[in-house]
Amino acid sequence: MLKLLALGGMGSVTQNMYVYQVDQEILLVDCGIGFPDMYMPGVDTLIPDISYLQAQIERGAKIIGMVLSHGHDDHIGALPYILPELPSFPIYGSPLTVGFAKDRLADKKIDWDVQVVPDNKLMRLSNNFSFELIAVTHSVPDTRHVVTETPFGRVYHGSDFKLDKAPIDGVLSDFDEMKQVAAKGITLAMVDSLRVEQDTWTRSESSVGPALEAEMQNVKGKILVTLMSSHIHRIQQVIDACERLGRQVVFVGRSVEQNVTSASLLKKLHIPMGMQVDKNHLSEVPDSRLCVIIAGSQGQEGSSLVRAVYGEHRIIQIKPEDKVIFSANVIPGNEINYYSAIDELSANEVDVVYPEVNSAIHASGHASLPEQQEVVAALSARFLMPIGGADRHRALFHKLVATPAGYDHRHVLLPKSGQVLGITESAIKVVDEVILNPRAVDGLGIGDVGPIVLSDRLSLSKAGIIVLVIPKIAGRFELSDMKVVSRGFVFMKEADEVIQFIKEKTAEIIGEQQQAIKEDDLKRKIERRLAKRLYKVIQREPMIVPVIVEL
Repeated sequence: MLKLLALGGMGSVTQNMYVYQVDQEILLVDCGIGFPDMYMPGVDTLIPDISYLQAQIERGAKIIGMVLSHGHDDHIGALPYILPELPSFPIYGSPLTVGFAKDRLADKKIDWDVQVVPDNKLMRLSNNFSFELIAVTHSVPDTRHVVTETPFGRVYHGSDFKLDKAPIDGVLSDFDEMKQVAAKGITLAMVDSLRVEQDTWTRSESSVGPALEAEMQNVKGKILVTLMSSHIHRIQQVIDACERLGRQVVFVGRSVEQNVTSASLLKKLHIPMGMQVDKNHLSEVPDSRLCVIIAGSQGQEGSSLVRAVYGEHRIIQIKPEDKVIFSANVIPGNEINYYSAIDELSANEVDVVYPEVNSAIHASGHASLPEQQEVVAALSARFLMPIGGADRHRALFHKLVATPAGYDHRHVLLPKSGQVLGITESAIKVVDEVILNPRAVDGLGIGDVGPIVLSDRLSLSKAGIIVLVIPKIAGRFELSDMKVVSRGFVFMKEADEVIQFIKEKTAEIIGEQQQAIKEDDLKRKIERRLAKRLYKVIQREPMIVPVIVEL
C-alpha cells in the first residue's frame, strides 16, 4: 500500500509538503512555508508539522529523497527550518528551483545535497519509488509537475500551474509527455484547484509586458515596480520595457536581489550590459532615467517597499513626481498591509497603480476552470484529488471539473487535514488520521509560540493588561498598599472607580481564603475570579497578572 499525507493540511493554499510512503521508505514532495493570519500576532511564518514524519523515522522508516516542484516559498521556503530536524537525504528539482533552494539553505549556512534532474526522464530511487518531472508554465520559470511511480500505481502530482500559450521563455506545458504518462495509466491525479471559480482562460504572462510599459511612459520621476521576487518572467518584461524607454534598472530588497542573481547565472534572466545600476550609486542616475524593482509587493512590514513608502529606507525616497506600480494581486488575508501601503502613497500624492486600477498589469500564475478541465481530460486518471486551494475550491473542482468529466463521488478525493490515504491500483481509502499543528516561526524561535501564547497576545491586543502588585510582609498581605498598573486597558469613563473596584475585589478574594494556599494557586484564583467580576462591570476581558512581592 502507498500512503499519502499532506503535512501542511488540506484546504490550505500554502505549507505545501507531501509524504509518499511505501513500507519503510518515504519520498517527500515540496517543503513550503505558510503565512500567519490576523489571529497570529507577531508570527513571521508557519511551517508544516513534521511530527508524523519524525515518528515514522523513529520506527525505522527512511527518507529516500525530496522532490521540489518549483521555486515559490510556499513550496521551498520551509527547507532551512525543517531539514536540520531530519536525517540527510538528497533533494531533486529543476535548475532554477534548485538554485533558489540552495540560496535559502545558504542563508542559514545549511549544507545539503540538492541536485538538478532532467525533464521527462524516470529517476529510480529504490524498488518502491521512481519519479519524473514534466514542464509546466506558472509564475516562476522551471515549474514542474511530478509523476511518482510505485508498486501500487502511478501518482501525478500536479501542483501550481497554468497553460500559458505564449510564455516569456517559450517553454510550453508539456502536454505530449502528460499524455504519454497517461497512456501508461495514472491511479491518482492531484490537480491545482485554486482558480476553479474563474471560467475564462488565464491570461498569458506575455500580455503583462505591454501593459506595464504603457504605465511606465511619460513619468517625470523614477518608476518603482513591486512584484513577487521569484517572478523572473515579470522582472524580464520590466527590464525589456526599461530598455525601450531608456531607463536603467536597480534591484532593491534581499529576495529580489538574490533571485535576480541566481536567475542571471542560470541564464533564465537577461540584463543588457550597462543597464543595471548598483543600488549604492543611485545618486549618479537622474530619477527620470531610473526604474527600481523593489521587494515588498504584499506590503510586508519591514520590507524594502514599505520602508520606502514611510520614508524610512536608507537609499530609496519616494517623491510626488515618481510612480509606483504594484504588479501583484493581494494574497487573501493580507489586505490590510497591502492597501495600507497604497493608501500611504496616495495620501502623499504619489501616482500609484495596482490591479484594481489596471487589471492588465498582473496575470495569475494559476490555471482557471477550462485549463483544469483540459489537464484532467489529458491525464485520464482513475481517481482525482484537487489540491492547492481552500475547501471552497476543492468542492467546486468536484462539481465543475470532476463530475462533468465522468467522475462519481467515489473517485473524487476530498480528504480532511490529517487524513492518511491508503492507495492501491484499484482503491483509495482513509487508513489513518493524525493531528497536524503548523509550527510558528517567531524571530529565532521555531515552534515555541503555541496556542496559549497566541491567545495571550490576542487578549493583550484587544483589552490590554492589568498588573496587580500585592505586597506581602512577614507572611501577611498588606492589601492597603496594593497597586494597580495597566497598559492598553481602555475602559470608558470612571477610571478611578474601576481601579478601586479591582482593589476591593482582589482583597475580597484573598480574604476568602480560610487556610494556607500556594502563591501560584492564589494568583490563578485571583486571575480567574477577578476576570469574571470585571467583565460584568466593564464588558472587557483584559489580561490580569497578579504579582506578589515579598518585602
